[in-house]
Amino acid sequence: MSILANPVLLRAMVVLLCAGSAFLVGLLFIRMLRKNIAEEGNLATNASTSLETLPLHLYNTVIQQLKQQKHELQVQSQAEQHRARISDNFSQAVLSNLSCGVLVFATNGLVKTSNRAAKEILGFASTTGMGAEDIFRYAVVRASQSAAADAAPDGSGNEADAVLLTEEISAVLSEGSQRREVEAEYETPAGEKRFIALTISAVPAVDGSLLGVACLINDRTEMEEMRCQQELQSELSAEMALQLRNSLTTISGYALQLADSRDADLAKQLAIDIAHEAAQLDHSIGGFLNRKRSAEGVAAGSTF
Repeated sequence: MSILANPVLLRAMVVLLCAGSAFLVGLLFIRMLRKNIAEEGNLATNASTSLETLPLHLYNTVIQQLKQQKHELQVQSQAEQHRARISDNFSQAVLSNLSCGVLVFATNGLVKTSNRAAKEILGFASTTGMGAEDIFRYAVVRASQSAAADAAPDGSGNEADAVLLTEEISAVLSEGSQRREVEAEYETPAGEKRFIALTISAVPAVDGSLLGVACLINDRTEMEEMRCQQELQSELSAEMALQLRNSLTTISGYALQLADSRDADLAKQLAIDIAHEAAQLDHSIGGFLNRKRSAEGVAAGSTF
């Protein structure tokens, strides 16, 4: 009681108690502050680690995807190139082994593609880059007799109305005309006469535009020669038939005169005339048969 009665001692005890309480509160506050700082440091460390590692992971993933896409594109490109080479080789093989000639004119009028048969038929070592005028020059399309007669006012089919082969190709190339099948007399650069048949067709693109003109060429020289031989044989046969008929008529007339004649000299002369006419007839028939056998031999030899 004496201590509590002493105001100085009591004030000191209160001050000491307040100081101790303040110290404890400060100590607790400091511990809480250090704990918060430590937690924030851990969060910052984790955040910085995730922020640093996350973009790197995404970058590596994107790089791997790009590499995979690049590889797939390379494989696809190589496959397309391989298919294109196979298709090109197949087309070249087909063109090389065709018996008919093939000329492909581009839109500029120059030869873009040709095969070996076309070069052999036309007599050129190479036709690439040449125009139709350079290849066919003055080759004239053969028209039918009715078409030639209609072309000329007098029905004679003058050469002024003749159509050049180059005009037929230009009509398909520049005017977009339909496919045409024509025949023409052609002369090679070496001066060899040939008869060729052409099928001229437009080459359309997928969108309908014109890529060029394709010409299929067949050598009909042997067939034309055979046709001429047949026409000649027909003319000779008609001539021989007329000659045979005239000879038989003559012999028949001589025979009738001989039957009615009472003159020995006249009968003798008529008999001589009949024998002479029969000899001429035999000579004509023999020559005709020999020419026919020769023509048949030539025709048979041309077929092998």
